Amino acid sequence: MGRIYNFSAGPAVLPEEVLQQAAADMMDYHGCGMSVMEMSHRSKMFQEIIDEAEKDLRTLMNIPDNYKVLFLQGGASLQFAMIPLNLMKNKKADYIVTGQWAKKAYQEAKKYGDVVAVASSADKTFSYIPDCSDLPIREDADYVYICENNTIYGTKFHTLPNTKGKDLISDVSSCFLSEPVDVTKYGMIYGGVQKNVGPAGLVIAIIREDLIPETVEDTVPTMLQYKIHVDNGSMYNTPNCWAIYICGLVFKWLLKNGGLEAMQKRNIEKAKILYDFLDQSKLFKGTVEPASRSLMNVPFVTGNEELDAKFVKEAKAAGFENLKGHRTVGGMRASIYNAMPKAGVEALVAFMKKFEEENA
Repeated sequence: MGRIYNFSAGPAVLPEEVLQQAAADMMDYHGCGMSVMEMSHRSKMFQEIIDEAEKDLRTLMNIPDNYKVLFLQGGASLQFAMIPLNLMKNKKADYIVTGQWAKKAYQEAKKYGDVVAVASSADKTFSYIPDCSDLPIREDADYVYICENNTIYGTKFHTLPNTKGKDLISDVSSCFLSEPVDVTKYGMIYGGVQKNVGPAGLVIAIIREDLIPETVEDTVPTMLQYKIHVDNGSMYNTPNCWAIYICGLVFKWLLKNGGLEAMQKRNIEKAKILYDFLDQSKLFKGTVEPASRSLMNVPFVTGNEELDAKFVKEAKAAGFENLKGHRTVGGMRASIYNAMPKAGVEALVAFMKKFEEENA
């Protein structure tokens, strides 16, 4: 069997060129006689890999010098605790809850201080992004937190909230590197890489220097202090060397293919093919309010659970993998990250049309 069209929300599809490069390097990376998986993270060779990855990411995102780039472990979920432990100096933070991951981050932060949900879209099963132009942001809040693209529910902030001068912290796990971004609008921007950037097991955090505290409370574990990771160049302990290397290859692939402007153009084009079909289909319908739709994650339903299950099963047999919706919401979801080719979306829509005719 050849390559299938993989619509998984994460771990997700990677560019074929990157996989081929990794395969070519597998036994012998650049003539050193071993794989990146085997080399010491203290070696000159690995130092070059991590330095180059950071340099290319800075170029891609135009990251200013006063922002630190960290390659950390524990996924986005560990950041739910690390953020309040490091950045909640007044012990107050305001959260916007637009999905499961924002809710989990909010619940975790509540363990460490006075945390308020200043807006939420839970009233309509997180199917939209609330108006965040005039929120009751507290004057002494340390930061405002969002999950910018909600993987499960397929919503995206197309306008950043008005934080009334407070630093914005954003989890961008599933829209990372899918479009140009102005890093200076954020105090911190971070994401697990396993959706749009690389293999599972790595989270990249980009934090404005002045936010990183010199000292934190004695009870904060050493591994959960940003300053420790900054001071040690993301190598306080053995980092996820393999994931950093693959992300580095993905950064090169992005730069070679026109950078984030070109990705955004491609992603808009791909998403339009699927949304246009959903908008005129008599069988399938999208579950997100049009103004809040994500370019990365597209949830849809037939309105009949048995038919949904039949669709997922037949789609799998036809070479379309991982279309089953998240267990908390059911239905279907197509994740169409950077590495999903336009041909994959076109083939999916053709299959959906055929299924609709057969099951009308």
